[in-house]
Amino acid sequence: MQKDPARLPPLDLLAAFESAARHLSFTRAAGERFITQSAMSRQIQALEQELGVALFRRHHRALTLTDDGQRLHAVCTGVLAQLRDAVAQIRAPQRREVLSLTTTPGLASLWLIPRLPLFTKAHPGIDVRLDTSLELRDLRVDGFDIALRYGPRGRGEGAPLFAEAMLPVCSPELLRGGPPLRRPQDLRLHTLLQLAYVPSAGMPLEWDLWLQAVGLPELQPAATSSFSSYGEVIAAALAGHGVALGRRPLVDALLKSRK
Repeated sequence: MQKDPARLPPLDLLAAFESAARHLSFTRAAGERFITQSAMSRQIQALEQELGVALFRRHHRALTLTDDGQRLHAVCTGVLAQLRDAVAQIRAPQRREVLSLTTTPGLASLWLIPRLPLFTKAHPGIDVRLDTSLELRDLRVDGFDIALRYGPRGRGEGAPLFAEAMLPVCSPELLRGGPPLRRPQDLRLHTLLQLAYVPSAGMPLEWDLWLQAVGLPELQPAATSSFSSYGEVIAAALAGHGVALGRRPLVDALLKSRK
């Protein structure tokens, strides 16, 4: 059966195309929509297959729009802008506003959640919806206003929130009557606590990187323990189970309280 020529493609494919056409870059468009570059490329390919035409000319390290692509981009830009304006006007003004955020579990538990009371006190008419996950989210498709994620500086559309410094941290109880921890070499006497590697999280927290940086790439600890979230790593350190890589400013409050 022949496709209805007036049938509209899915809205998320049109939104992805509008972003890619505006940036003339799948990488920058993927950063704007908080998806991977390969996912963005697949969405564009799906739209081209749906329409039966090429929308981009793919050159070496460059993209240009075909005639069909230029025509569709001009329409998408206006229509999507009108659709967003209409939705914003239709939403009942008396409803409480909801700020939807997505971030990693560790950043949420150690940095963001302790600051939420100050935010809600300053903005009593705004409710907060918080999603904690190591998976990347598409802000437009998944309905988020803000995403806090780790990544190399200069990539994506987001503004840097803060830089980090890493240092070994442990509970004072671990050192009372236990092995010393005065020099980096003393880590061989302790259990090292670490976050299990998650490729999509973009967080280089492996102990071997830190040990290489201090000139001890061959150091072998007494044992290691791996956890699925950074909050669990810090909880284990607080319980005196071993030594963790503390990420400042996430652990600043704990360091200040001498926990």
